[in-house]
Order: sequence, then C-alpha cells, then structure tokens
Amino acid sequence: MTQTIVDAAITSRMSARAFTPAPVSREAITELLQVASRAPSGTNTQPWKVYVLQGASRTALCDKVCAAHDALRADPSLASEYKEEYDYYPEKWVSPFIDRRRENGWGLYGVLGITKGDKDKMHLQHQRNYKFFDAPVGLMFTIDRVMGRGSLLDYGMFMQSIMVAARGHGLHTCPQAAWNGFSKIILPHIGAGPDEMLVCGMALGYADETDVVNTFHTPRVPVADFTHWLA
Repeated sequence: MTQTIVDAAITSRMSARAFTPAPVSREAITELLQVASRAPSGTNTQPWKVYVLQGASRTALCDKVCAAHDALRADPSLASEYKEEYDYYPEKWVSPFIDRRRENGWGLYGVLGITKGDKDKMHLQHQRNYKFFDAPVGLMFTIDRVMGRGSLLDYGMFMQSIMVAARGHGLHTCPQAAWNGFSKIILPHIGAGPDEMLVCGMALGYADETDVVNTFHTPRVPVADFTHWLA
C-alpha cells in the first residue's frame, strides 16, 4: 500500500527530546493551531485553551519549575505540594502496560548511557522536560474544570492534530505530561483563570538531528495484537 502524505506525517511524528534554537514564527504557530482547530469534539464543544510561551516568558517558567523540581528532590516531603489534578496514569500498573512503560524508559536511558541507579543523571534528564528540551516554543494546554472526562478525549485529538500538522511544516513536538504536577506554578504564570485545569504541556520546534536522544524511537504493538475482527 502506498504511503500518503498524511500517513508520512503521522508515522514520522515522534517525541523529540532535543531541539535546535531556530525560531518558529508566530504565523507558523497560528497556522498549526488553526488547522488543529478542525479536530472533532463532542457536540462541537471545542474545549481547548492554548498558551504559547516564547522568549522571556518561556525562560522564566522553565527557571521556576526547574527550581521546584530540584527542591522536590532535595526534600521529598514537598511532594504533597505538587499534585497532578487528574490521574494521567493508573494507580496500580499491570502488564502489558507496565512492561511497555519500562521498555520505553530503559530504552531511552540506554541510548543516553544512563544506567540503573544513576539517580543524578536520571534527575537531569527528567529535568530536560522542564526546559522544553530546549525547544524555542512551549505550549500549555488547559481545560475548564466544568468539562467532563470525554473532553479530555477531544483534547487528545486536538493535540494529535497539532503534532501531525507540525510535521507538515518540518517541525517536531514532544507532548509532556511531566509538567502536570507543577500546575500551581504554571497556571498563575500563564495567566490561566481559577476555573482552568492544566491538561499538559508540549515542546515545539525543529528537532536537533545531531543529538543521539532523537535516534530513539519507541516500538509499536502489531495491529494483530490489538485488533479483534468480527464478522
């Protein structure tokens, strides 16, 4: 089967973890968001709100959250101050999901030469999230708290549309739930209202093709393993 342009955009998408400093214009970002706004949503509620961080606002947020991340490592009791507002991951991990999670984590660390137990390097790599992996654009997504669980499904389609559209512009992205625990810092910084909840963040820019971290590509389960045909 011949791969279409849309297929190529989807299959070439990856979570880039190193970006060049090359700027992304406001016009390009606006175009991506305009395209993504055609994503479907239940009864056309369009529950997304997007905050675009560049320049000083981006740097200031990175500094604040990196400082909090360092403080949390120094004093784990601070964990009670940094809670996610919704359960992104399950309370209890079971197979095959925990196995895929571990394969992803150790695969990434293997490429970076981070061995099990090297907590310093793990901490620094995790903190790369809070620098948007050096991408010049950081996106923060919020949703009104009044919305239901189905709106998060709508949100996922909106974000996927951004990521696929980005590929059409030669850009890469990295969706990041890592920010969620620091919403008490992020929401005031971006000017979000009290009725908004942080959904996640996203790095946007041009991938650094020379960085070894971007050679890591996660495996995918074969179609036959997750599909049930009914006749």
